[in-house]
Amino acid sequence: MDKLQAMKGFVRIVEKGSLTAAAADLGTSLPSMVRTLAALEREVGVTLLNRTTRRLHLTDEGRQYLEHCRIILGQVREAEAALKSRRAKPQGKLTVTASVMFGRRHIAPLVGEFVEAHPEVTAELLFVNRVVSLVEEGVDVAVRIGQLADSSLVAIPVGEIRRVVCASPAYLRRRGTPRRPGDVRQHRCIRFTGISPRSEWPFRTDSRNVAVPIASVISCNQADAAIDACAEGLGLGSFLSYMVAPLRRSGKLKYVLEDFEPEPMPVHVAYLHSRLLSANVRAFVDLCVERLRKSEFD
Repeated sequence: MDKLQAMKGFVRIVEKGSLTAAAADLGTSLPSMVRTLAALEREVGVTLLNRTTRRLHLTDEGRQYLEHCRIILGQVREAEAALKSRRAKPQGKLTVTASVMFGRRHIAPLVGEFVEAHPEVTAELLFVNRVVSLVEEGVDVAVRIGQLADSSLVAIPVGEIRRVVCASPAYLRRRGTPRRPGDVRQHRCIRFTGISPRSEWPFRTDSRNVAVPIASVISCNQADAAIDACAEGLGLGSFLSYMVAPLRRSGKLKYVLEDFEPEPMPVHVAYLHSRLLSANVRAFVDLCVERLRKSEFD
């Protein structure tokens, strides 16, 4: 006996309300359907259906078995669909979100590469410095920095980002290098309000999180302008490491107080929980995870 086919026949009998209707729906004969049901009942050792000349009644055991059959058959369909999805070509629209600067630096190039490799895909990029609801705004993939509170998402970790304090070498030669978090009180500071809405910077000292007040010579809501001011030697700046990593590598900025940085923040590639992913989402997530894990964020 083909167990899956027998389960399918049993479910169809219940749904159609008769063996005759189930047989017609499955393209088989009534005697074959009767034999299948009888063999299934022998196999499980219980009566699943009480049959009269007019109608069928599920037994208690049959009702319980019906629920399990539907779950099993559904899982089989999902497994087959998942395999087909992996073989399918990405096509149609893909919507991706990330924060503005991270998206511009790290995600936009990946999306460009993806649509170049898959000509039937069109992409929409939503780069905003707020948490986007994937459900409400119709987004397929999000790249997020920080802890995730949304349990409806599948989140794949791809790295960590530090919160760093930095300055130009010229500024540090002129004003000195801070050695302890409290030293920033005596320095001119560039405040990027996107991550420092208040006039204080976070540090971790003696296993405690502390916030140190700063004197802002410039406050700016735009990261690039604040970073430029810092690189020009106007003061210390506090940024997420990926924002200033290229300038650090080029020698235009130097990190200070590294021993007192707060705990690093995780970076995740996230998408809505689903057993069956579209070919677009599956392929783009795979690309993001592979490339971002190789990226340097600090």
